Formats: sequence, C-alpha cells, structure tokens
Amino acid sequence: MTVDGRLARGERTRTAVLDAAVSLASANGLDGLSLGHLADSLGVSKSGLFAHWRSKEALQLATIDRAVAQWQELIIGPALRAPRGVRRIHALHEARIAFYATRVLPGGCFFATTEFEFKGRPGAVRDRLVAAFADWTALLERLVREAVELGELPAEVDVALLAYEIDSSGIAAAMRSRLFDPETTYRHARRGVLDRLRALCPDPHLLPEGPS
Repeated sequence: MTVDGRLARGERTRTAVLDAAVSLASANGLDGLSLGHLADSLGVSKSGLFAHWRSKEALQLATIDRAVAQWQELIIGPALRAPRGVRRIHALHEARIAFYATRVLPGGCFFATTEFEFKGRPGAVRDRLVAAFADWTALLERLVREAVELGELPAEVDVALLAYEIDSSGIAAAMRSRLFDPETTYRHARRGVLDRLRALCPDPHLLPEGPS
C-alpha cells in the first residue's frame, strides 16, 4: 500500500506544531496558548494552523494529547523495559526525573503547570487533564501491585499511598528545580524514592545503593 506523501508530511508538521505547543504551555500554561502565539513562535501563518484546529480549546485538547504521547514515548515506554517489580517502579521515577533534567521543556513539566492552572476550572480541558492524571496514577498503582505480587514489596503496603508518595516526589522535583538548584533538587527526588523502595523491599539488593 502506498502512503500518500502529503498526508505523511502533514502529520509530521502537525506533530512538530504540537511539540512546540507543549513546550510553550509548559512555561506559560494552556491559557497562554493561542493559534496566533503559536504561529508567531514557529514563523508560520495563523491561517495554516487554523486548518488543523478551529478553536483555542481544540488546540489545547490536542496539546494535552501530544503531551501524553511524549510522556509515553520518553518516560513510560523506556521504564517498562525494566524487570517487573521494584526495579520497574524505580526505572519509571528515574526516567521521569531524567526527562526533567534534560530540560526538554522550558517550563519543566507540562502536567505540573497545566493541572495547577485548571484545577478549579470546569470544562473539557480540565476533564482531559484529569483523565491523563488518572491514567498516570493507575499505572503507578499497577506497578506497585505487581511488586507486591512478586514479593518485592510487603503485602501490607498501602498501594495508593506509595504511588502518591512517588508521584509527589516527581511533582516537587519539577516545581522546585525551577526555583532552586536543579542538581540538588533532582538528587533529592531520586534519593528519596530510592530509599523508600529499598526500605520496603525484602531484598534491597534488587535496587542500586544510590541514585545513578
């Protein structure tokens, strides 16, 4: 089957535009995102972007979906290649902190910025952010349950609480790294979760003694 070259180019362009939108929103929020602002930052015509997204809300929703896809590609996907259990939980947190540390996004974390921005504002954008956060929380809890089933975490561990602690460490790292020394912030985020997992794991040798 022959792939229409124009469709392929169009999809690449759309992805590039949304990557730029995620980057801008990570620093300025989704409210600061508009077709005009995005067109100016990319040096393209607003009319060209309007063919893809007919409203600011449509652009915001597409940007959230692209941020979710980036998170899957750059954080979740690589982490899931680690062995199931505490090593996979550790790999997921490490991948998240590494993503922040590489400064892929100027605002640090798209989700930390936008979830705070829309926390009290009902509507389609907030609903999409809530769904993304719920999926992320469900993944963390599933990985903790897998570790319990493998005997790598105690049966009495509070799954939801441990997932919450791990996620909170990531959020704190994303926010504090923009205000304080990022190397220290990321080191604390890595050390805190690693120490927590090693303290809970019956075989702490499954995990490194210190952050990588």
